[in-house]
Amino acid sequence: MDVTPETTGDAGHGAASITLDAVRKRYPDGTEAVRELSLEVKAGELAVLIGPSGCGKSTVLRMINRLIEPTGGRILLGDEDVTQVDPVRLRRRIGYVIQNVGLFPHQTVSANVATVPGLLGWPRERTRRRVDELLDLVGLDPAQFGRRYPHELSGGQRQRVGVARALAADPVVLLMDEPFSAVDPIVRARLQEEFLRLQAEVRKTIVLVTHDLDEAVRLGDRIAVLSEGGRLEQYDTPAALLGAPASPFVREFVGADRGIRRLAVTPVTRAVLDPLPPAGGTTDLPQLSLGGSAYDALAVLLSAAAEQAVVTEEGEPVGLLSRQRLLGLGHPEG
Repeated sequence: MDVTPETTGDAGHGAASITLDAVRKRYPDGTEAVRELSLEVKAGELAVLIGPSGCGKSTVLRMINRLIEPTGGRILLGDEDVTQVDPVRLRRRIGYVIQNVGLFPHQTVSANVATVPGLLGWPRERTRRRVDELLDLVGLDPAQFGRRYPHELSGGQRQRVGVARALAADPVVLLMDEPFSAVDPIVRARLQEEFLRLQAEVRKTIVLVTHDLDEAVRLGDRIAVLSEGGRLEQYDTPAALLGAPASPFVREFVGADRGIRRLAVTPVTRAVLDPLPPAGGTTDLPQLSLGGSAYDALAVLLSAAAEQAVVTEEGEPVGLLSRQRLLGLGHPEG
């Protein structure tokens, strides 16, 4: 599983699945941080680990790149067991982003991003092109920011540099431990939006740890809810998790307002539309686009004080959406 410059491609080329098979972590004092955890993250998916403090979510992340050695079970990167691989070479294949970024304070932004390519022996010109490409990708002008030092950046800018550094050698997996929690809520929302844009371009396999359910719902393709001892309570899409909690623990964890959160991840589809009335009967109604979120649709109806809206596809009306139907989408099942 060594990575050489010849086998490391450009951004977005290469992602591997992650499989945890009965993974355990028991410490010498008898503490079981993780018991028999099994789950799979498909190549190109973003999986979120969430749960109360002490549930083992960060331990799981660190076992994947062997900063912590598992006590038992298997962790597969693609079809290869990471416990059978040299850990230093393994970590060069895995991008790692932490809460406080961990940039080297006495190196410039460009030098920080170039860390892993330098360890892999990339030619200087190739490294320079890659650094500039990634700074552009995370929204930092290389000419403006490349020569700055970490203390000259805002918290949000440092976090972007951390993501760029983690992506520098085109890792097959990206691990992120509370990556946006050290910044204020407004910056966090912007970083999340930028990260979604970035993931749409690079399509990495990502495991992200967070304590913020709204962040998990917004970013995750699938969410793993863990309870004490790394017990997997539910592993599902955001909509399914919010709509049908699998246990009393999950129901309590996602909270009484899970219906509103569910609207944010539920698209408006033809299945919830009523037929259009005779021509001319919808001129005073607000308009929505098919495929938009039910949450945004409800906001439009409430702001217009309307009970119905016209839903359009490519500018053409395709049906009516009622407030009653929308509220029904937010009611969790069971």
